[in-house]
Amino acid sequence: MNPFEYRRPRSVAEAAQWLRDDPEAKLMAGGQSLLAAMKLRFAAPSLLIDLQGLPELTALREEEGGLWIGAMCTHASVAASPLVRRIVPMLGQLAHGIGDQQVRNRGTLGGSISNADPAACWPAGVMALNGTVCTDRREIPADEFFGGLFTTALEPDEVVCGVRFPGLQDAHYLKFEQPASRFALTGVAVARREKSVRVAITGLGFGICRWQAAELALSGSFAPEALQGLRLDADQASGDIHASAEYRVHLAAVLTRRAVQNILKPTVAQATNQTVTL
Repeated sequence: MNPFEYRRPRSVAEAAQWLRDDPEAKLMAGGQSLLAAMKLRFAAPSLLIDLQGLPELTALREEEGGLWIGAMCTHASVAASPLVRRIVPMLGQLAHGIGDQQVRNRGTLGGSISNADPAACWPAGVMALNGTVCTDRREIPADEFFGGLFTTALEPDEVVCGVRFPGLQDAHYLKFEQPASRFALTGVAVARREKSVRVAITGLGFGICRWQAAELALSGSFAPEALQGLRLDADQASGDIHASAEYRVHLAAVLTRRAVQNILKPTVAQATNQTVTL
């Protein structure tokens, strides 16, 4: 590992200034992805800016019937929050299924969405709920924030402060996970509002995406039967040693139907377990 400097800022503004001063600097949230990349020499920042200890990034609160989750809120804190379970219960389910307890205790919402791993869970939740990513200088709708494989709309010196979610009960996330990493081979988040439905899919290999054909069908009739015959094209996914592209798009269709069924007729088992087997 190459030598690097380590600093802890006293404010978000100071962190952003350090980013502007050093183009090779990197922000560190929970470090779950960055530190592993550094050990493998895939990343070699000259400066690590550790965002731990900034109270302005750890708030989790209700806002006008919706929810604010600070960028440095850990997966574990979201999963355990009664406020999350009351306002947007899907997010508690999603966070509870990320990795193992050690990962959940360290990994953060802001770190996950900024990294934009193509198999991560959080981008699906943010996209399906049409969350708004708030940085130190602007607010970015989910549809504009995610740009593909490990790509976001963030500027090099921009800092994610948190995400604003609208309150919603009719939403569910399901994933079929790779058993070693517990990342999603495919994961689907479905969110239903009075006049619209959003379906977000992770794990296909090219970054988070929406399944617009499914959204249109479910907006007309919110039932698993409305998805009969619908299937993503295999060229919208990639294959690897864990699963083929064809298998991933098959999973997407199956999980979308199951998520819809869960929203219509939730059971105790489904409400507490967001990982499935086929």
